[in-house]
Amino acid sequence: MTVDAPAVTAAPSGGGVDAAAAASTHVIAHPHVLYVGTPAYLICSTNADGSPNLAAASSHWALGDMLCLGLEAEGQTAVNIAERPGITISFPSARLWPALVRLSHLTGRDPVPIDKAARYTYEHDKFTAARLTPQPSDLVDAPRVKECALQFEAEVRRLTPGLDGSYFMVEAEVLRVHADPALVPEGTGEIDPRRWHPLVYAFRHFFDRGDEVGWLPSSRLAPPPVID
Repeated sequence: MTVDAPAVTAAPSGGGVDAAAAASTHVIAHPHVLYVGTPAYLICSTNADGSPNLAAASSHWALGDMLCLGLEAEGQTAVNIAERPGITISFPSARLWPALVRLSHLTGRDPVPIDKAARYTYEHDKFTAARLTPQPSDLVDAPRVKECALQFEAEVRRLTPGLDGSYFMVEAEVLRVHADPALVPEGTGEIDPRRWHPLVYAFRHFFDRGDEVGWLPSSRLAPPPVID
């Protein structure tokens, strides 16, 4: 997976919180990564020869029609999107977790960068290696992942280098959303969150999404509010 976050080494005290009280409820943790739990995804870009490059990743967030993706600077994906900005982002469900493991130590860079050589092996056809199927897109050259129930076509608008140079913050505009019909209530165009179970990545482990515990009033598929 991409963009390992640094471990937390200390947390400042302050704000009037009693230190003894705080110590009784929490301990100082030193996680080796900071992936607290977000959906994993598969990003596909286009190589210079027109072939697809598929990679597994997890660092991302969304605002409106824009996605911000965290991607390794030395990966083939970063090379591709700097020159060919059309990409797809396909979100796997829980059953597809083995495919992400198969991709986790493969790279489309040839030769493999020195800093990646100990962990990565070059593979040109990563769809076959992952046992996944490319599906043609409508608006970009990069294919989607057929086995994924939720797929985005997008165009990269800006790449911003990270502070240490090891990653890019990639801003991509979503142009089209493809969904399994089972996820979309008829006549709504919305994704029903009760039917959608993304593969969640937390501290290097994979999980299915848990049970619903609530919703925001702004949800277009939420039930009527309960009046006390």
